[in-house]
Amino acid sequence: MSVESMINQDDSSVTTEVVNPFRVGDEETIGEAPCALVIFGASGDLSHRKLIPAVFALRQGGYVDSHNPLIGFARSKKTDEQFRSEMSEAINKFSRFRSATVDAVDAFTSDLYYHVGDYSDPETFIALGKRLDELAEKHNTKGNCLFYLATPPTSFEPILKNLKISGLVDESGGAFRRVVVEKPIGSDRATAQTLNERLHDSFDEKQVFRIDHYLGKETVQNILAFRFGNGIFEPLWNRRYIDHVQITVAESIGVGSRAGYFDKAGITRDMLQSHILQLMTLIAMEPPIAIRGESIRDEKVKVLRAIKPFTRMEAIRNVVRAQYSSGVVDGEASPGYLEEEGVPEKSQTETFVALKLEVDNWRWSGVPFYIRTGKRLAKRVSQVNIVYRRPPLAFFEAFGCDAPEQNVLGIRIQPEEGISMSFVSKRPGPSFHIDPVRMDFKYSASFAKQTPEAYERLILDAILGEASLFAREDEVDLSWKLIDPIIESWSGDNPAPLYTYQSGNWGPEESSALLERSSREWLRL
Repeated sequence: MSVESMINQDDSSVTTEVVNPFRVGDEETIGEAPCALVIFGASGDLSHRKLIPAVFALRQGGYVDSHNPLIGFARSKKTDEQFRSEMSEAINKFSRFRSATVDAVDAFTSDLYYHVGDYSDPETFIALGKRLDELAEKHNTKGNCLFYLATPPTSFEPILKNLKISGLVDESGGAFRRVVVEKPIGSDRATAQTLNERLHDSFDEKQVFRIDHYLGKETVQNILAFRFGNGIFEPLWNRRYIDHVQITVAESIGVGSRAGYFDKAGITRDMLQSHILQLMTLIAMEPPIAIRGESIRDEKVKVLRAIKPFTRMEAIRNVVRAQYSSGVVDGEASPGYLEEEGVPEKSQTETFVALKLEVDNWRWSGVPFYIRTGKRLAKRVSQVNIVYRRPPLAFFEAFGCDAPEQNVLGIRIQPEEGISMSFVSKRPGPSFHIDPVRMDFKYSASFAKQTPEAYERLILDAILGEASLFAREDEVDLSWKLIDPIIESWSGDNPAPLYTYQSGNWGPEESSALLERSSREWLRL
């Protein structure tokens, strides 16, 4: 998200308005995005908690046409009225517009419809097509349609196949047909390639939107605005001034009810391959030539291509995996991973991973990126820390001062989204002593406007055909190319060890050793 200044100059004054370019054009798009939205898996948790409330928020904000129809597609038998009633409850419980009037909720749910069917039945999709034609005339959608696959990956293939058989992917009439695919995009490089082949059997790449809700977070988007819109930071965003980068995505909760999925995936597939590598590319990318379209995705792909791939031995040396044991989190006793309901007795699934990556290009050569993510850690926090090199200020020794602490630029994604900067200052008094101090910026304190949910932004972008924040096929392929050797190093002969860490800590001691080899340490969060 870079920053543009719109300057209007006359004979007497110059006024500058700073604009969020990822929002440039919002005024033009309000009420001008006619589209039918079909959600496959509409009876699921994702639809209730995130998708329907997000679409309602877009309607409340005036970002989409006030009468866009939404069709929930699922196997469970229910009527339109039953579906509307359920979604009203979901909005009242999960929407950031929970205080909306009854009339506003009723007006929204009156445009909701329910379609019962089996994903493997072509006749159901033919019937869906007829219903979309009817709704296109009733709601003036101009034939535009966005299909959202909020189902388990096992349902992707039959849905994609039947969308094509029924002619619902055809754009020859001038209307757009797009598909949004939820993660996971495969469980390794081979399965991801297979899924992408199935997608391309039905849709062109320009019609495919692989969603990563992490990129819809305002603070993540603000990284590009911060980098490229501030002349005091971008010149210092390179190997001459930056010592290393730390990325931490920590959760204090355990696997909860997701044990069945998580034990097959692990934290590496669940978080590192998608969210964290996406975040890293935004930190490391070069300035894009434009703020929309393919430009941002082009630069992100260049970063992934520049990351040094792991050999088996390098993965064993530079990656630490671990599993949480029992402990105390937020003052409450917490079970170990193997004690969680639904987890196999001898599971080797990692709940924590830390690693060192290197980006082998002109900007970042020699600057390590340290990444850690895990469950049952000390607290919930997602933060990027840019750690700058120490200045050559040996003269402080003459005053008996310790060497100044390194300057750290912290970008906090959650919770309490904001940016901080640490620097040193002289302590008041006649003696010469220096102490670290910090400046903080918090979104909640600086902007009165409520922060939109990530899904709001991403659904709107998909409707508008703006793909900047969605993963392209080559991004997915390159990320798995990096991750596969790591996962492979955990099996076969002489696998990398699986360490343990006590719940409520920051991971195993071996994670700290990654940084201690080069006289560095994880920063306190």
